[in-house]
Amino acid sequence: MRSFARLNLKIIAHLLGLLLVVNAGFMFLSALVSYLYKDGVALQVFYAGLLTMVLGATAMLITRNHRKEIKKREGYLIVTFGWLTMSLAGTLPYLFSGAIPGITNAFFETMSGYTTTGASILSDIESIPKGILFWRSITHWIGGMGIIVLAIAILPLLGIGGMQLFSAEAPGPGGDKLHPRITDTAKRLWLIYVAYTLVETLLLKLAGMSLFDAINHSMSTLSTGGFSTKNASVAHWNDQPIIQYIIILFMFVAGTNFVLSYFAFKTKFSKVFKDDEFRWYCLFIGVFAVIATLLIYFKADISLSSIDHAMVWGRLESSFRHGLFQVLTIITTTGFVSADYTLWTPFLSAFFFGLMFLGGSAGSTAGGIKIVRHLIMIKNGILEFKRSLHPNAILPVRYNNKAVEQPIVYNILGFFILYMLSFIMGVLVFSWLGLDFKTALGGAASTLGNVGPALGDLGPVNNYGLLPAAAKWWASFLMLIGRLELFTVLILLTPFFWRNR
Repeated sequence: MRSFARLNLKIIAHLLGLLLVVNAGFMFLSALVSYLYKDGVALQVFYAGLLTMVLGATAMLITRNHRKEIKKREGYLIVTFGWLTMSLAGTLPYLFSGAIPGITNAFFETMSGYTTTGASILSDIESIPKGILFWRSITHWIGGMGIIVLAIAILPLLGIGGMQLFSAEAPGPGGDKLHPRITDTAKRLWLIYVAYTLVETLLLKLAGMSLFDAINHSMSTLSTGGFSTKNASVAHWNDQPIIQYIIILFMFVAGTNFVLSYFAFKTKFSKVFKDDEFRWYCLFIGVFAVIATLLIYFKADISLSSIDHAMVWGRLESSFRHGLFQVLTIITTTGFVSADYTLWTPFLSAFFFGLMFLGGSAGSTAGGIKIVRHLIMIKNGILEFKRSLHPNAILPVRYNNKAVEQPIVYNILGFFILYMLSFIMGVLVFSWLGLDFKTALGGAASTLGNVGPALGDLGPVNNYGLLPAAAKWWASFLMLIGRLELFTVLILLTPFFWRNR
C-alpha cells in the first residue's frame, strides 16, 4: 500500500483526462460528418462528445496542480488505463445513437477499433449511420499510431517529458528514434502517418471510391485495422482491381517500420534497404504470395467461368491479387477481406492461420509477434548449434551488423514464451466458454495478434456477434494485451509491480 501511495496519481488522472479531451474532439468531428450526411444521429454523437469532454476537462482541472514527473510505473498505468478509458468513452457514440445497443457489444467494437484488430459484431454494416461508421474508423486511426504517442506530442505544452510513456507504448525492439527528443519523434511519426492517409484517400477517390469510403478505408489501412464501410469488406470492389492494388500498397507501407519511411523521405535509401527486418519482410511477403498464388490458381475456385486464353491470364491476375492481398492483410494484421480464404483449400486455411503469428515490422502499426523478434530468435537458435560445438566461443546474435545485447535476446525469448502461453490460455478459455476447437483456435490467434478474421465460425465472411458475452469480454482482453505487447498490461497483474521499492 505504501508503494501505491507513492504513485503520482494526479499525473495519471491528468493525462487520462487529456486523452478524453482528445477523444471528444474526434467525436465532435464524427458528429459533423453525421450532420453533413444527415443520417439522423448527429445530436447523439455530439452529446457523447460533450460528456466525454466534460469528464476529461474536469479530471484535468482537478489535477492541474500535479507533480510533473512520470516514472516507469506511472507510464505503464497511463498506457494501460489510457487504452481502457478511451475504449469505455468510445462506446458512447454507439450507445447514445443506438447503433450498437448493450455495453458488451459496444465495448467489444470499440476495443477492436482502438487496438486495430478489426473484429466486428456488426452483421449489416451498410445500415449503420455514416457518422457512426466514421467514428468506428477514427478509433482505428487513433489506435494505429497510438493514443499515447499523440499525448506525447502534446506533453511539451504541459511541461512534461514523455520518455517513460514511449517505452511503455513500444516495449519491443525497433525503438529507433528520429530525433533525440521523444516529443519531436512523435510529431514526425504523426506527420508521416497523416501524409500517408491523405495520399491513399486521394488515390482511392481517383480509382473510383466515394470520398466517404476512401477516407474510411485509408484510416483503416494505415492503422492496419480492417474496419470497412461495406458488408463484403474490400471484396465489394473485386471488379475494380486498381482499388485493391492501392490498398495492397498501403498495407505494405503500414506494416513497415515508420522510421524507415522517414529515412526514405530524407533520401537515405541505404538505411532502408540495409535494414535486416525490412529485407526479410519483403522476402516473406514475396515467397508467401507466390505460394498462395500458385495454390489459388491450380486448386481454388475464384469464380471464372471460361478458360480461354484471355481468361487464363485473367485467372492468373486474380489469383495473384487475392493471394498477395490475403498474405499482406494477415501479415500486417490489417484484416481486410477480398475473399473467403477458408473455402480455397485446407492447406491455405492452415497457411494463413500460421501467418497470424508472424506480424509486421517493429515500429509499424501492425500487431503480432513482429518479424524482428522471429529473426533474432532464429539467429539465436542457429548460434546454439555453434555454441554446442564451441562452448568457449563468444558468438553474439547480430542484427543490422551489430551485436544484440543478451538482455534483449532474453526479453524476446521471454516475450515469445509469454505470447504462446497467452495464446494457449486464450484457446482454453474460449473452449470453456462454448466455442468449438477450430473457432477457439482461430479466435485466440486473431484477437491476440490483432488480425480480425479468424477460422471456423469467426471466418472472413462471419463476425464475432455470435460469441457469448463472456467470450466477447475475454476477446477484448486478448486484443488489449496483444496491442500493448503483453508486458505493459500483464506487469500490472504481478505483485512485485505494486511492491514497495
